[in-house]
Amino acid sequence: MRWVGGWAWRVGGAVGVIWLVGVALLAPPGPSATTKDPRLAQRLQRAVHELDLLKKQNDDIRQVLHDFTKQVTSMNDEGGQEGVQTSNGNTAMVVELQKKLEHAQRMLQQADVTADHKSGTSDFTPSLEFEQTRRLIEMGVQESWWYISDQLQQLRKKVGVHSDFTSHIDQILEEGADHTRVTQFDLHRLSQLDGLGSWREQEAADLSGLIQNRLHALQHPPDCSKARKLICNLNKGCGYGCQIHHVVYCFIVAYGTKRTLILKSRGWRYNKAGWEDVFQPLSETCTDPSGYSHSHWPGLNETQVVDLPIIDTLTQRPTYLPLAIPRDISERLARLHGDPPAWWVGQFLKYMLRLQPKTQEMLDNMAETLGFQKPIIGIHVRRTDKVGTEAAFHGIEEYMSLVENYYTALKLRQPDVVKRVYLASDDPTVITEAQRKYPDYTFVGDPNIARTAAVATRYTDASLKGIIADVHFLSLTDYLICTFSSQVCRIAYEIMQGIHPDASSYFKSLDDIYYYGGQNAHNQRARFPHSPKRSDEMTLKVGDIVGIAGNHWDGYSKGVNRRTRQNGLYPSYKMEEAISIADFPSYAAVDDKRSRT
Repeated sequence: MRWVGGWAWRVGGAVGVIWLVGVALLAPPGPSATTKDPRLAQRLQRAVHELDLLKKQNDDIRQVLHDFTKQVTSMNDEGGQEGVQTSNGNTAMVVELQKKLEHAQRMLQQADVTADHKSGTSDFTPSLEFEQTRRLIEMGVQESWWYISDQLQQLRKKVGVHSDFTSHIDQILEEGADHTRVTQFDLHRLSQLDGLGSWREQEAADLSGLIQNRLHALQHPPDCSKARKLICNLNKGCGYGCQIHHVVYCFIVAYGTKRTLILKSRGWRYNKAGWEDVFQPLSETCTDPSGYSHSHWPGLNETQVVDLPIIDTLTQRPTYLPLAIPRDISERLARLHGDPPAWWVGQFLKYMLRLQPKTQEMLDNMAETLGFQKPIIGIHVRRTDKVGTEAAFHGIEEYMSLVENYYTALKLRQPDVVKRVYLASDDPTVITEAQRKYPDYTFVGDPNIARTAAVATRYTDASLKGIIADVHFLSLTDYLICTFSSQVCRIAYEIMQGIHPDASSYFKSLDDIYYYGGQNAHNQRARFPHSPKRSDEMTLKVGDIVGIAGNHWDGYSKGVNRRTRQNGLYPSYKMEEAISIADFPSYAAVDDKRSRT
């Protein structure tokens, strides 16, 4: 029975190794006394739960090995006292021990698989098709409910409020919404049970680290006096959100031309001291705009310094403007994320909006004063100069109906959840109106910020602090409800993408789909054919490219068929994004240096 004893020791050694690996993979880092991010607490809680599961699995294996060793010892003792057993009895015992050994091996293999899932190893990298299909199902469920609910509401208007059918339609709407929430709950569970959560987090961190390292290298050339530079003037004639997106555009062009971005911000209308008084500088070593040759866009490759105009007047537009993403990361990004262009823009914001210590302290103090904690939904209500020009009026009821739907769904997972809302607006009366109409909600917000956001006081130091705070806290919420016609709202959504592995579905816009001002065409591709049912619908063939103008949030989108030139409506659920992929300069040398260090 020597071979049995040897296997017992080998299996026992393997258990010990797996236990150590499990502890190394799943043991949470020591908590920081200064950590205020509630997401960290959630991740630590999840890690401890997974560690408990691994401990239980290890205990089961140890029990199998204990029984195994006990029988081996018994056999050895009996063999020594009574001599050789009968052939049949010995064979039966060996067979039984082999079964136990095979069971132990299966449990060890399962433990290996569990450890690999937790560590996000490449063996469990999902296919591009798997991740895209998973997201298409989630989108399809939502689009289907938007269509059904819109049709029922139209039917309700036609039958009239006094019809016998009205109450029945209302019941269908209520129960249909509940059906949809439960289905979305199950889809959410599947995304957690597929074993790929750790891979998604690790892949998101790896991709973000790659881009952040490239941006840092671009902004810190070996010799600034010889570096190729791109000059960007911060003071575009527009508001904060527009100016931030202007800098992002400049940064993307800098990345696409492999030039160090020099941001001219002295005399900034929001802060005369400039960008660096609020945010960390884009470069610590290269801020001199001078050079041996100088020209306006596009210049020549050998021109050292190029001045970039605003995106609205840009001629010879490059292919890499938003909504394009770099080819070298396109497959990884399309696998990971449901809105790759927003993630790409979010990476530039992540680098740009690194806070000065005093700005960070201001936000930390505000979070404590306001009582900002999760779970919480973010609402941004844009009024004043936007309403009637760039956007339609949306009452607080429209926002809060979506908030209520979110919390009703969340109660399926957290029955005792406290309903919190971070409410940001440029109209201070919105906060008091919401508090009066919805007393069962806890509203977090500062009316003083809303007052400083008014047109008359917009370009002040207090206004700048207020808008920075609103964007910051909106981006930290669990779900964002706003109008994407607002640049503040889109910035918060873009920043979200750098906080979560994929926050592409963490929003609901009351008007526009996501877009970037001055973007190149936004196209979708038909997955299935479509024959029009109404005169305002378009015909689709599989593979047709459609330039989308907007989603009507009723099951239909509007756009132009690039093949037929037909303008019209088309069913959103039959489409997929046609991601624009552009060739950017190679950053392989930067990546190689990063991998070596």
